[in-house]
Amino acid sequence: MSVAESFRPTPAVPHTALRAALDTTARLWLDEAAATIAAEPVTIRTLFPAARRRCGQARLTEHWTVDEAARAVLLTALPRTGPALADEVTRLHRHGTPAERRAVLRTLPLLDLGDLALPVVRDALRGNDTTLIEAALGPYGATHLPDAEYRQAVLKCVFHEIPLDRVHGLPARADRELARMLADFAHERIVAGRDVPQDVRPVVRAFPDVVTEELAIVEKQLERDRKEEI
Repeated sequence: MSVAESFRPTPAVPHTALRAALDTTARLWLDEAAATIAAEPVTIRTLFPAARRRCGQARLTEHWTVDEAARAVLLTALPRTGPALADEVTRLHRHGTPAERRAVLRTLPLLDLGDLALPVVRDALRGNDTTLIEAALGPYGATHLPDAEYRQAVLKCVFHEIPLDRVHGLPARADRELARMLADFAHERIVAGRDVPQDVRPVVRAFPDVVTEELAIVEKQLERDRKEEI
């Protein structure tokens, strides 16, 4: 399986599913909250945390919960004014609960921020909350993170056992240096007698000319692990 074949893209905010999941009271609240934020942006500081209580937190799709999608609606209601928008988004992330931070990270691709929200992504990647790491490596992070930081983030996902098919942009951004890093990581795990995640295989195999020796070791162990699982 190639890197591209192993990747599952993250869909945009499921607006239709969100509307269907909300009762009349919740839909009315969300519409009024978005209108209020558009007119008076500072009100998002109280309305954003209230989304879970007013709209619920049920699983909406594979990638979104109801409260995350509702918060995305509120964020996209903010006036799009570059640095001012980035400051508000950063504030919401810094002071938010994990659920609120996930919503911020998942909504970044929908906001006109350029590189201004990279500090938010970096903050999430510094922690060990796997849900935040995964959200940070959505479309925004995949587009704006420099190569070296993106590679380190992918390696952190492997270390924390986050499936690589949840890392956005991997088919396009996988390169020889990332393949070498993953092969080295896999080699260290094998030497330590530990399992090697199967999903490093497509990335490593894509660049055999760079990791020839490590690749042979990794391939042998991965194949052995695969047979033992069957």
